[in-house]
Amino acid sequence: VMQSLPAALPLLLLLLLVGQAPPSRPQSLGTMKLRLVGPGSRPEEGRLEVLHQGQWGTVCDDDFALQEATVACRQLGFETALTWAHSAKYGPGEGPIWLDNVRCVGTESSLDQCGSNGWGVSDCSHSEDVGVVCHPQRQRGYLSERVSNALGPQGQRLEEVRLKPILASTKRRSPVTEGAVEVKYEGHWRQVCDQGWTRNNSRVVCGMLGFPSEAPVISHYYRKVWNSKMKDPKSRLVSLTKKNSFWIHRVNCLGTEPHMANCQVQVAPAQGKLRPACPGGMHAVVSCVAGPRFRPPKAKPGRKESRAEEPRVRLRSGARVGEGRVEVLIDRQWGTVCDHGWNLISASVVCRQLGFGSAREALFGAQLGQALGPIHLSEVRCRGYERTLGDCPSLQGSQNGCQHENDAAVRCNIPDMGFQNQVRLAGGRSPEEGVVEVQVEVNGVQRWGAVCSDHWGLNEATVACRQLGLGFANHAVKDTWYWQGTPGAGEVVMSGVRCSGTELALQQCQRHGPVHCSHGAGRSSAGVSCTDSAPDLVMNAQLVQETAYLEDRPLSQLYCAHEENCLSQSADRMDWPYGHRRLLRFSSQIHNLGRADFRPKTGRHSWIWHQCHRHYHSIEVFTHYDLLTLNGSKVAEGHKASFCLEDTNCPAGLQRRYACANFGEQGVTVGCWDTYRHDIDCQWVDITDVGPGDYIFQVVVNPKFEVTESDFSNNMMQCRCKYDGQRVWLHNCHTEDSYRANAELSQEQEQRLRNNLI
Repeated sequence: VMQSLPAALPLLLLLLLVGQAPPSRPQSLGTMKLRLVGPGSRPEEGRLEVLHQGQWGTVCDDDFALQEATVACRQLGFETALTWAHSAKYGPGEGPIWLDNVRCVGTESSLDQCGSNGWGVSDCSHSEDVGVVCHPQRQRGYLSERVSNALGPQGQRLEEVRLKPILASTKRRSPVTEGAVEVKYEGHWRQVCDQGWTRNNSRVVCGMLGFPSEAPVISHYYRKVWNSKMKDPKSRLVSLTKKNSFWIHRVNCLGTEPHMANCQVQVAPAQGKLRPACPGGMHAVVSCVAGPRFRPPKAKPGRKESRAEEPRVRLRSGARVGEGRVEVLIDRQWGTVCDHGWNLISASVVCRQLGFGSAREALFGAQLGQALGPIHLSEVRCRGYERTLGDCPSLQGSQNGCQHENDAAVRCNIPDMGFQNQVRLAGGRSPEEGVVEVQVEVNGVQRWGAVCSDHWGLNEATVACRQLGLGFANHAVKDTWYWQGTPGAGEVVMSGVRCSGTELALQQCQRHGPVHCSHGAGRSSAGVSCTDSAPDLVMNAQLVQETAYLEDRPLSQLYCAHEENCLSQSADRMDWPYGHRRLLRFSSQIHNLGRADFRPKTGRHSWIWHQCHRHYHSIEVFTHYDLLTLNGSKVAEGHKASFCLEDTNCPAGLQRRYACANFGEQGVTVGCWDTYRHDIDCQWVDITDVGPGDYIFQVVVNPKFEVTESDFSNNMMQCRCKYDGQRVWLHNCHTEDSYRANAELSQEQEQRLRNNLI
């Protein structure tokens, strides 16, 4: 992209000289207009470059000192500057030298508030390019790079973009993918003149609207429609197009910008009212290509095609569609991306790769949760036109001290499917809870009504919350008699709803044709309570592998465990207390990597006292322990383990909040973990009746989805297990999602796997 700039530069400069193009200040504050690059550069040090007029350029070292470096570092999101470097220590740059004799007081929030010779006015060469070294500590609150819609320092806003469908065929589509570009500028909608309009401009518009790419438009057809309207004496278009307030005069984008405000936008021609804004032109028309999830069912690619296109990147733990922690598949294993150098350009490559639009926010500091596996990439530097994140230059994540607290995340633009207007909540104490009311077609008429709560579970509630834009489902409520629904919308209009958990709307889930609800309407309509953040439990697979061993335990020491059904049924037929049981023992360490504490679903009144462990268990079926054949059928009965939930350990700086002793509060704090050691009763699988062979050892956490989580795909852990009759070896222990190529598995498929219905 950078190499193609010089050819376009005369046109850009001409636009700037003749019109009201953005003034010399870069478009927005933050990392978007400054960067540190060059040989030997790191996220916090390098050659200082400034983005101006769509082109990166350098800063001369004349008069540059610590206060100028401090302003630059603060603008980049770091606490302060350690020092600066003169004489192109980080290599000579290319392109213009944008700033010279920069003079700051030190209190400015950005370099463009400091004095200088002016943009491009310099007597330096690139051998004098300045570098800065920032303190690596990020500013508190500097958590993401967001899209800015500011057009220069006057505070003008290019607020929104939309497509106005013109052809009858495009009006019927949802989402709208083709039409005339309309821009909301200073609170009013304007159309954009098509003169000088490029595919790059279309790419930016489509990205803002949630589409990964643009398509060519049959322009002569639209010109015919336009001309016929202009000839119609009754059309208001003739008088409107003569007003410059109807038009945006010129737009010139590189195609990599996350928002049109970052392009060269000229609202009116140079002479203002004296010159028409779009003489002889018409409105610019754009056609976008929707990602696979947002296409009508007919237009979805065939099975073979979709399998070939399987992305090697995925988003995890996001509360909404199109957001999450970024994970990439390398060497058959999923791992994260470090936030060093992470920005909107690289984030947009991920979004487009996944079939969304451009990124609206690039998040730092594991804001959407931490992972446990490898950190694959760091300092990803995309130019913006790459097809996949793997095409961008990057370093290995392990090379520069990245931790999972640096996991990068993204929020993408997604298309408006209109689903949010087809569901609502009523009667709750807050906007996040209530009776679910949906809009469906009944006898050819759109009607609002309730949803039958038969089969209503967390999967269905999750889809409802996602459709509402309210995040995760906290509870799927079956009895909603205490919530007053909307008058006139009490009749059940949807029943038999079964969702896999990945749908965008309840209307996409399976449901009855004719409505049939076993208990009628009103008292037992379906309801939800939604939450913006959720826990995420992950078993430490490595610890299981390291701690597994066999024990032949005398029956005399197993009375308590036998009472709690921790042994296979054949133990009932033994001559107690003589003999022993062969146990595969291991430690389990369950981390909460989410953004909310994991709390039991039930209150203390329903907790159960466990004599073996001498404390109350708040979740009766918290884990399943099983031994399976290689094709997935059970060989050892295993058992369903109940737990007392507590913070066994927390990382430095985090306080333990939950403890089992003395009937204490139970749960697992964000960032902490609950450990059940190998020497605790029932922390085993009874393999007394199992013969030698190769097996799969499987642990599933929160198997009944009793408590909501941001990511259920990492709740299953499996190991390969070799047993020779005397010794046991566990190897290749991993969470179920860490090696799987297909990024999404429906919760229904997950459930079948967990129940061994393979």
